[in-house]
Amino acid sequence: MDHQELRQRFTALTTAHVADACIRAGVPVRCGPAGLAAVEPGGRLAGRVRPARHVGSVDVFLEAYEAAEAAGPGEVLVVDNGGRVDEACVGDLAVLEARAAGIQGLVVWGLHRDTADVRAIGLPVFSLGAIPTGPLHLGERPDDALTSARVGEWTVTTADVVLGDDDGVLFVPAGRTAELLALAESIRDTERHQAELIRSGRTLRDQVDFAGYLARRREAPSLTFREHLRSVGGAIEE
Repeated sequence: MDHQELRQRFTALTTAHVADACIRAGVPVRCGPAGLAAVEPGGRLAGRVRPARHVGSVDVFLEAYEAAEAAGPGEVLVVDNGGRVDEACVGDLAVLEARAAGIQGLVVWGLHRDTADVRAIGLPVFSLGAIPTGPLHLGERPDDALTSARVGEWTVTTADVVLGDDDGVLFVPAGRTAELLALAESIRDTERHQAELIRSGRTLRDQVDFAGYLARRREAPSLTFREHLRSVGGAIEE
């Protein structure tokens, strides 16, 4: 799937829809930490991961931008600063340069600074928050500084796609993105229909035959609500 189709289709979806699609498809749900949020509320991003492990110097970003330009448009810089909350590793110059390199946005497992300027640039940036100070120490650069990045408990590479919105960020395998988006669209359409019925006076309990589920569970205590939902075409939990 090319980056234009990815961005266009994700415009009508949320990370919640895609996370539910991952559950349905048996794909691990790889969410960024709960504190990872858009610097500008309402920010959204979608693109192939371009990893960069930060150890105190901006040069790793510049190298990543060189690689991103060579790969073509549609990439998102994913910065691994170890989740540090005592320094910022990304500021306005890094974001400006990212935009110049054709980067679609940044995800920072760490902090940013220059918030007002970053917002004015308009490129989506997700981070754990802001702090005035920049890098405090210069560490040894790892061999995989440009091939993988850690975000919370997950390690991601250029074989992954990152999606971001008001609920946070989600990583999915690039090779399964089309499948997952199709499932997410199906889940979205089912949920929208259910919401319309609730507004018209038909409760969700009626829609999913909750009374029938309770009766079936009395006969088969091991029956789960998700199994019941699948049998009636519901999608509220996945």
